[in-house]
Amino acid sequence: MEAVIMRSTHATVCSPWLTVLTLISVELVLLNADGDVVETYALIDHEDFTFHGRVNGIGAGQRYGYRVHGPYDANAGLRCNAAKLLIDPYARAITGNLRWGPEVFGYALGRGDDQVISDLDSAGHVPLSVVIDNAFDWGDDRHPNTSWADTVIYETHVRGFTKRHPDIPDAIRGTYAGLAHPAAIAHLVDLGVTGVELMPVHHFVDAAQIVERGLTNYWGYDTINYFAPEVRYSAAGSDGGQVTEFKQMVRALHAAGLEVLLDVVYNHTAENDKMGPTLSFRGIDNPVYYRLDDRNPRQYVDVTGCGNTLNVRHFQTLQLVMDSLRYWVSEMHVDGFRFDLAPALARQFNTPDPLSAFFDVVHQDPVLSHVKLVAEPWDIGEGGYQVGNFPVRWAEWNGKYRDTVRDYWISKTIGVGDLAYRLTGSSDLYQADGRSPGASVNFVVAHDGFTLRDLVSYQEKHNQANGEQNRDGTEDNRSWNCGAEGETADAAINALRARQQRNLLATLLLSQGPPMLLSGDELGRTQGGNNNAYCQDNETSWIDWSAVDHGLHDFVKRLLKLRHAQPVLRRERFFQGQVGKGQDRKDIEWLRPDGQEMRDSDWGDKATTSIGMWLNGSLIPDRAADGSTITGDTLLILLHSSAERVDWCIPAAYGSRWEVLIDTAAEVQVPRLAAVGATSGLTAVSGGPPGNGAAKSGPTDTVVSVNGRSVVVLRQLGPGG
Repeated sequence: MEAVIMRSTHATVCSPWLTVLTLISVELVLLNADGDVVETYALIDHEDFTFHGRVNGIGAGQRYGYRVHGPYDANAGLRCNAAKLLIDPYARAITGNLRWGPEVFGYALGRGDDQVISDLDSAGHVPLSVVIDNAFDWGDDRHPNTSWADTVIYETHVRGFTKRHPDIPDAIRGTYAGLAHPAAIAHLVDLGVTGVELMPVHHFVDAAQIVERGLTNYWGYDTINYFAPEVRYSAAGSDGGQVTEFKQMVRALHAAGLEVLLDVVYNHTAENDKMGPTLSFRGIDNPVYYRLDDRNPRQYVDVTGCGNTLNVRHFQTLQLVMDSLRYWVSEMHVDGFRFDLAPALARQFNTPDPLSAFFDVVHQDPVLSHVKLVAEPWDIGEGGYQVGNFPVRWAEWNGKYRDTVRDYWISKTIGVGDLAYRLTGSSDLYQADGRSPGASVNFVVAHDGFTLRDLVSYQEKHNQANGEQNRDGTEDNRSWNCGAEGETADAAINALRARQQRNLLATLLLSQGPPMLLSGDELGRTQGGNNNAYCQDNETSWIDWSAVDHGLHDFVKRLLKLRHAQPVLRRERFFQGQVGKGQDRKDIEWLRPDGQEMRDSDWGDKATTSIGMWLNGSLIPDRAADGSTITGDTLLILLHSSAERVDWCIPAAYGSRWEVLIDTAAEVQVPRLAAVGATSGLTAVSGGPPGNGAAKSGPTDTVVSVNGRSVVVLRQLGPGG
């Protein structure tokens, strides 16, 4: 069998260890399928602080681990312990589960501190690294390369999306193969999204406190390896089959024109704080892989809330992150990444720095500079809220968008000034530094928090099932239950909740900037008021495909079809508010219900609840692939968040013949054409109740009745309709 080089690029010796280099040695341990040690090899050679060796006769499926002999001095931040079998940070596959017990800790458990080294062997209690066969026929696979302007992201979970799908075979539900199944792909394509953002698929573990409560890590934010696909999502086995299965999934999604983005957690690992287990990085080179307190190296710097922070300031750790990112693009063919708690990666010193080494390295990298890079722009450290402060080439989860849109629709007295920025791509956040509307990943809900249905059904969180006495999860929900907490038989409340969901979705999908939908929101998915279902790997989190809100599903499909058809909703550049050459109107104009343009006093009035957005489809600065000018329909979007109906005047100067495309007050969307009367004007443009949706005709203007708490979208008709 061809020899395989076992490289320990990760087994570095950092500068504090240089004076004790002779005390460091590394062993490669080979194990069989039963977990028994077959052979142990000393990695004698080392250069550039890297131990390496060559072992002949090793093939795919071989299980292995490392033992690192070196100093254990917790007060100095040194935590080597040769009794601990360590996961290879560069392993391409991992098999087995973490079995919690005193064996997995580097210190003697039960003494109340971490000062005394443990002599218990962790073999048999920790996952093992696996050698894989990298061969895979990608065929004609290629990245869809969807532009940011055309992108619609679908945040989903491999297991939760497929686990209960009736058209996916039982054997592959909850797996990569399940997500690659034609039934899963058909739903995504039919819905109109352009890509999936997968919650963490890097191999992770279940924290001890979760296991003690009989629960499971569902979200996956306890990473222990940055190369290996999570084995619990594999139907093809754990000896490398998970790698092939993941590649097959990507290939199938690409064939359907769908991009694959990964939610990645390079900010911390599952080894937790100083009292956590020794599974990999800690036992190999603790001061290199983790940020330690300069004044007390026993303690970890923690800006993540998870016990530790990865030390990307060190060149070896930064190389690990970059090698991982390139691997997932080059070898696994993914199309981009969403970086969990991204400011942690930018902390060159104590506060986030957009000029940090991490950004410099990413920007010049020939592979990574061409994929989608999305930051979750906050962590819990000093100055951690960094929305709008990431550099060019980066998009961000726009938390200000989420908060503003939620506040507007639950009728907080916020006015419409900030809302106008959010609707148009947040130029106040992204224009000054040279970014485009594509930098603003807009969302109303995400995995962390209420689902969309729960956002309009619950005033308070209901997380009792998590076993933390409802103390976990945010209190800042910005939600409104519409008059009753949780499920109700009240028809009026349920109708209002349905309308509020349509309002939030319409706002999201009609805004400039790429929208992100949470998986299942288009179907009316509920988590029963749990806003922190991180440990609910069960029916609480899995999509129930037997309880689909078909009306809501159709509404989302209609909105996305409208978005894809109307280039004025997908501009690559910000609106300028200027009259274009050869035009008599601006590219965008803001209207009040009386038909007048918004004034400065209107923008500052917190009591304002209505705003009209006139979008000029003849004044789009973007160009098609062949260089031609892009033009489209002119749209008028009316948003009205108060409970009372309003009569909205549309001056004839903006067009006198209109077609209604969307009316969130209507349960069923039926487009209505303008009817030309004896004078002119629009009749019966609304799909609302009789008497509430009629337009009044006049010689110059059109007046449209807009129902309380609703969005109306109209398309200007040209001569002859």
